[in-house]
Amino acid sequence: MVSGFTQIVAVLGHPITQVKSPENFNRYFADTQMDKVMIPVDIAPEAVADYLNALRGWQNMSGVLVTVPHKQRVAGLLDSLTPRARHLNAVNVVRKLADGRLEGDMLDGVGFQLAAEAHGFTAARKRALLSGCGGVGSAIAWGLCEAGISHLALFDRDDATRQRLENRLATHFPEVHLSELPATLAGLDLLVNGSPAGMQGFDPLPLPQPLLDTLQKSTHVADVVTAPVITPLLAFAQTRGCTVQTGPEMALAQMKLMGQFIGAIPGEHEVAA
Repeated sequence: MVSGFTQIVAVLGHPITQVKSPENFNRYFADTQMDKVMIPVDIAPEAVADYLNALRGWQNMSGVLVTVPHKQRVAGLLDSLTPRARHLNAVNVVRKLADGRLEGDMLDGVGFQLAAEAHGFTAARKRALLSGCGGVGSAIAWGLCEAGISHLALFDRDDATRQRLENRLATHFPEVHLSELPATLAGLDLLVNGSPAGMQGFDPLPLPQPLLDTLQKSTHVADVVTAPVITPLLAFAQTRGCTVQTGPEMALAQMKLMGQFIGAIPGEHEVAA
């Protein structure tokens, strides 16, 4: 039962029906008997700045999670960013400091790595292709480079978005071989969809079908989309015999870290930024 004593956290998105965070966090709050609740907030992009200003004075809300399409917009509206979020110019979690200032971090890459490791995948010296170079895709790419990926191909339907990420990665990770969309997926260790492709209202597949037809069963295939859980990409990958990693797996893997950052879960935010 929500009362006047209940502490509130939120997740911001547009749309919001696909997010799994309220379900994950509220189950955790109930299981641990914490008087806290997470609410989903479907907010239009033009209203985000006003929401964040209200958060500064919102006494029983300690922070928010941020999802599509607000990750980069929110980053530009905060008082401070962790080094990782500053490099990526995107956030997926915002906490309110004691003086009312707002600080953001980007934990999508960390969550992705934790979920991949649960499948036995490690990035060091591997070859990967990322489709979708926006907020979440950029975070995953950054994390893969930090983890020692040797080859990383980038694709985005907006080539300017892809080029910006490639330039950023090339500056910070000169040892990683960066390329555009390859002619074949043969020999690929990891394929990641970091775009909304597969969500209702978006293209079902993140890559052209003829290219996907070259997918081999040795490739680990991951998707960030949380609804549906098995996206068209993952369903296709399963028919090829690939191991698959779902969006909810990534969300659950980073839940504790995000909760600690915004003060919703006990503990310290200890993820190296």
